[in-house]
This record gives sequence, structure tokens and C-alpha cells, in this order.
Amino acid sequence: MCWIWANLWWSLTSLVKVSQQGENQRRLYRELLRNYNRLERPVMNDSQPLIVELQLSLLQIIDVDEKNQVLITNAWLQLYWIDVYLSWDQSAYPGVQNLRFPADQIWVPDILLYNSADERFDATFHTNVLVNYSGACQYIPPGILKSTCYIDVRWFPFDVQKCDLKFGSWTHNGWLLDLQMLDADVSNYISNGEWDLVGVPGKRNERYYECCKEPYPDVTYTVTMRRRTLYYGLNLLIPCVLISGLALLVFLLPADSGEKISLGITVLLSLTVFMLLVAEIMPATSDSVPLIAQYFASIMVIVGLSVVVTVLVLQFHHHDPQAGKMPRWYKLLLLCLCCQFLRMKKPGENIRPLSCKYSYPKHRSSISSVEMNVLPGYQSSNGNVIYSYHAVENPCCPQNSDSGGKCGKVACSSPEDTELVQNKALMETIPVIVKILEEVQFIAMRFRKQDEGEEICSEWKFAAAVIDRLCLVAFSLFAIICTFTILMSAPNFIEAVSKDFA
Repeated sequence: MCWIWANLWWSLTSLVKVSQQGENQRRLYRELLRNYNRLERPVMNDSQPLIVELQLSLLQIIDVDEKNQVLITNAWLQLYWIDVYLSWDQSAYPGVQNLRFPADQIWVPDILLYNSADERFDATFHTNVLVNYSGACQYIPPGILKSTCYIDVRWFPFDVQKCDLKFGSWTHNGWLLDLQMLDADVSNYISNGEWDLVGVPGKRNERYYECCKEPYPDVTYTVTMRRRTLYYGLNLLIPCVLISGLALLVFLLPADSGEKISLGITVLLSLTVFMLLVAEIMPATSDSVPLIAQYFASIMVIVGLSVVVTVLVLQFHHHDPQAGKMPRWYKLLLLCLCCQFLRMKKPGENIRPLSCKYSYPKHRSSISSVEMNVLPGYQSSNGNVIYSYHAVENPCCPQNSDSGGKCGKVACSSPEDTELVQNKALMETIPVIVKILEEVQFIAMRFRKQDEGEEICSEWKFAAAVIDRLCLVAFSLFAIICTFTILMSAPNFIEAVSKDFA
């Protein structure tokens, strides 16, 4: 029975204590706010400044808008100060450790983001202020902060951006509100897929204006972040390098294929498309040219020059032989100096011409014994002198022999009759022989001119091949130098490659 009364007494005592605690808290709220003025600066001496400590807690980098030059972050502001009008004696109010006041009921420092780009300017959510018995106030307003930030795209996509978050009192000077800085808190930071957070250093500044002699302090946190280049490397840089390699294939493509100009123009259009993609990302500023834009412009110059050189090569390759031979200084420059430098040899240069040897037969026919002689007064249609023939003495029939004598089985006639018969036969065949000679001479001349034209064309074609090879070497070196010189000029190129591409 005694045990039951003891438990009942303990329960009633507990209820009385809870009720007393609620009564103490209600009474404390009423007494603290009885004569409280939220417009009054909570200090004992008005000549002394109120110390307010500020700390930034960065949770996430939401977006970096390069085109509009705006940084969007998710952050908490942590403000600490002492309100002497909100302190109490713990013994007089047992069980009350902390109080929570709405921000519109007590004095709160008017700390704002100076470089805010939000439509409402103050994008923080006004939460309750936590106050303990000593009057220490803790105010933590969260918010999505939109701040202006100068985006330096000179080293894009290997750039490091530094965006300032400048906080300060909007109406209080340094003699009324002494703003102090605490180190930024990044323990709860959520990583971003595009940016790596390098650090958030802070600095307290005091600025004097010409209108006033009192200082105006501010706390500036610099969000330092490095762009992750894996996305841009795979989608912009590597395709550009491959396209520049395709531009070099223009010089390896044979001129007879008819596709050299088409390949060069296609590569140039591809680079133009990638250039437009970069222009959409970058802000419309003339302060600096992005690194990737410099690289694309250099490759476009290479491709454009390759198209121009291809036109020159095609003109050399399809040169008309009737337009004239190759100038002497062309031969000296292209066919001598450049050939020696490129170790090129003209096709067929090592082939030796075959020697044509003709052996006469031992027994000549009767026609071979005919000797040419000039017929006076007779010319062909083209003015050439016509030659006649007379018979050589037949060893079988000497001229001083008798007319009726025989040489073997053939009877020998008189020399006068034989010469008249031969002259008459030759006079009948001379026009035919003349026409045959004229045709042979014309054919020989045509073959000679054709050989000369082919030789001229071969020289121009070989010169075109030399220009192709020379441009292939020169443009390859220029593309490699541009790639390494421009891209590796970025200050953090090695760091970006080692971290993002590893």
C-alpha cells in the first residue's frame, strides 16, 4: 500500500515540474519582450560597437552560368552576437536553457549579400533565432544564393574560377556593428559533376567612402573552383584533333580521285559546327578569347590553307601542256631543292632506256642496190626535192659486154635501154613515195609533240606531288605544335589531365 502511494506522489510531482517548466518559459518570453524594442541596437553602451561574427557554410555549387556570369550556390549563413536584453538567470527560470524567437520580433543584424543577382535581392529564408541564458544569439538563415561573378574564360576548358560572396551590413557602419569573420565550413559540401571545389578562403575588409569618415566592414568569401575537363575533352577536344588529322589526309588523297576539294570543305564545315557549339557556351565578351576557341581557330586556318593549297595542286596536276613548260625557277625550287629535302624521286628516273640495235642482212635484195640521185627540176608538193634512182652496175653484166651476150641464163640488154626503163618506172612511183614520206613525217612529228606534251605534263604532275608531300609535312608539324602549344599553355593543364583523365 505504501508503494502505491509513493508512485502516485512521484507522478504528481513530475506533472507539477513539467507544468512549472512551461510556466517559466511563458513567463520568461513575456518578461523579455515586455520592454524590448527590436529597433534598438542591443548594447549596454551606445558608444561601443556590437560584435557580430559571420560564418559561411557551403553545401553545394548548383550552377555556374558563364553566359550570364552568375554563380548559384546552396549555403547557410551563421550569425553570432550577444543581445544583452535577452539574458536571464537560470535559477529564476529552472528548466529553461534556450529560447527561440522569430527574426521579426527581436533585433537581427541586416547582413546582406552585396553582389546578389536574385530578383528579391535577399534570397535567405528567415528562420528563428536561438538564444541562450547568457544572451548569445545564433541565427542561421539558409538560402539559394545567386551572386554575380566575373567568369574568366581565357583558359576554358582548363580554367579555374574565383567567385566572391561579399557580405556586410546594409545600414550599420563599423563603429556601430563590428563584423568579424569565421572560417568557411565545407564539411557538408556535396560534390559537383562539372566543378571541383578547391577552397573557400575568406577575408575581412574595411572600406572608407568619401562621404563618411567611419569604416564599413565586409566579409568576402572567395569560392575557388576548378572546371573538370573530361566532358569537354571527350566532346570537343578529341573530335577536333581527329578532324585536324582528317585535314592532313587531303594531301595523301590522289589528285585523280576528284575528292580532294570535297574532303577539305567537309572538314572545314565540321570545325565550323564545333566552333558554334563553343560560342553558345561562352559569354559574349571581348575581354579574352577562350583557349579552345584559339585552338579551333588555328585548326580552321590550317584546314582553310589546305583547301587553298589543294586548288593549287590540282591546277599543277591538270596543267595544259600547250600552256607552256615549267619555269626554270619552279624546277629549281620544286624539282631540285624540295625533292632533295623530301627524298623524292621522279617516276621512271631509275629506268634506263633500251638501246635499239639494227643488223643489216648479209644478202641485200635488188632494191637495196638502188642508189638515190637528185632529179633536177622536180619537187614535191611541200617543196622537198625528189630523188631519183639509177641502177648500180650488175656484176653479172658488165657494160662493155656485147648486147647479145648472156650472163648466166639472163640476157644483158644495152645500158641505155635499161636506164630508160628504170627511169620511167621510178618516175611513175615517185609521187606515191613522196606522199608516203609526207605521212611518215607527219606521224613522226605528232609522236614527237605527244612525247613532249607528256613530258611537260609529267613534270607538272610531279611538281604537284612534291607540293602535296611538302604541305603534308609542314601542316602536320604546324598542327602538332598548335595542339601542344595552345593546350599546354593553360596553368593547370597537367593537373586537369592527371585528375580528370586518369
